Amino acid sequence: MAEWTYVGGTQIVQPGDAIIFNQVITPCDYDLILHRLDSGDFFAKGINLKPERRTCCCKRPKAVNYNVHFGANVAIPEGGTVAPIQVAIAVAGSTLGDSVMTSTPTAAADFNNIARYTSVPIWKGCCQSVSVRNIGTTPIEVSEPVFNMNQ
Repeated sequence: MAEWTYVGGTQIVQPGDAIIFNQVITPCDYDLILHRLDSGDFFAKGINLKPERRTCCCKRPKAVNYNVHFGANVAIPEGGTVAPIQVAIAVAGSTLGDSVMTSTPTAAADFNNIARYTSVPIWKGCCQSVSVRNIGTTPIEVSEPVFNMNQ
């Protein structure tokens, strides 16, 4: 399983922005997941590594499923207004509804852990972006994020 993290303290993520990852823990062996360090976008190729039965093209699956896991510690930055923190996995900029993670801290700088595991469909033959975004209305502080992805 390919895995990335952010090293170097915490990061402030504005509403609508992606969480940044700057270190590869385990690279993708087959170059199916591309990531530029210090960015929040991952590009997954819609190529299936698993053998499939060759039949009429209309009966083949239209997407390749990737297993995605994200976890991090999140808080409202010091001095900020306490509000629910909402983070979600997005594909091509669209939030996956089943991936929304919500945490409501009791005070600013009060870290809580969030995590989600979900299946992400990537259209066959395409390369689509996958990211983890702050979908809330307030800036958040993120510490020790980890992003895993594989087929």
